[in-house]
Amino acid sequence: MLACMLVLAGMHLFPKNGNPDTVEHSPANSKCFKCHGRPTYTFYNKILGRNVTKRQNPYLMVDSVLFYESNHKSLECPDCHSYKYNHFPHNSELQLEPMPVCLDCHEGDDNYNFETINKEYQESVHAIRHKDAFSCFMCHDPHTYKINVRSDENIDKTIVYDNNICLSCHANFNKYQLISSKRNPNIIKQHDWLPNQIAHFAHVRCIECHTQTTNKTLVAHKVLPKEKAVKKCVECHSQNSILMASLYKFQAKEKRNKYGFFNAAILNNDSYVIGANRNLYLNYLSWVIFGLILLFIVIHAVLRILTK
Repeated sequence: MLACMLVLAGMHLFPKNGNPDTVEHSPANSKCFKCHGRPTYTFYNKILGRNVTKRQNPYLMVDSVLFYESNHKSLECPDCHSYKYNHFPHNSELQLEPMPVCLDCHEGDDNYNFETINKEYQESVHAIRHKDAFSCFMCHDPHTYKINVRSDENIDKTIVYDNNICLSCHANFNKYQLISSKRNPNIIKQHDWLPNQIAHFAHVRCIECHTQTTNKTLVAHKVLPKEKAVKKCVECHSQNSILMASLYKFQAKEKRNKYGFFNAAILNNDSYVIGANRNLYLNYLSWVIFGLILLFIVIHAVLRILTK
């Protein structure tokens, strides 16, 4: 089951394209991708007097294809990393330098309201429990991150992409150990109470149940403790489904009620959420049928009394 979840998440452990030169990019980035965009790198060893090829650390590899599809594709590596990395071999002390945070570039951005996002994050279980050991980059890899929920009409792709962010840590023991000495919980067992797990994992994002939704940010960032996670079916399976305030909030308003369906936007996901997709016209029809049946019973009773 866990293996299926990882496949569903579409995780990329290695570059799609071993040759970053096939992707258009800046000369500054090209120099970095020659080593960090491939499984191996070659350098001249002055002591041996010859070129030496080494295996690249997989945690230091960047998929150049994904980078040039990301939100930061217009940036160059030195914009975030020290210009001193231009010298090879790199000085090991450079790893101790603090990386810039999101607000260093995005402060005052009215389109995304990063100040509110940061405030929500500071109130999240991640920030409260892990303090400075946790950062935005734990979830949002700046080399590959792209806004998906507003730009993709295919909700299923959005669900896979966003759940991949959570699974990249909660289904990856090595990454989980970066911030916790505890044993990584088994996602499947933790959700044993959830009926039809496969359908829920495929059609709902983790954050739908594990965050406090607001209208102030594009995506909720206040991750709640597991005790406060949504567990009542009616929260989603009702006319006032919380999915309309989170996963489907970016769907066009005219799609929300179409052909008489409540929350018609949810139908775009090729899924049926019991209780949330009721049809207004079918409701009226059921009342008409109920009324006719009741009228028939009354007429029948009156005729029986008269004929008796």
